[in-house]
Amino acid sequence: MSKCDFCKRELTPGTGKMLVKNDGKVLYFCSNKCQKNLIKLRRTPHAVKWVTKKVK
Repeated sequence: MSKCDFCKRELTPGTGKMLVKNDGKVLYFCSNKCQKNLIKLRRTPHAVKWVTKKVK
């Protein structure tokens, strides 16, 4: 199983989003919230409070 590239939560088969960038890198996201924080807002996971509580 793959993990979300932002919050590191495991994705169950058939859920989440897969984004393929122009350079061939594949990014997996569990939610639209994770995708927007990484791509659009360019945040790092360790700087966001709701991620650091769940990653431990």
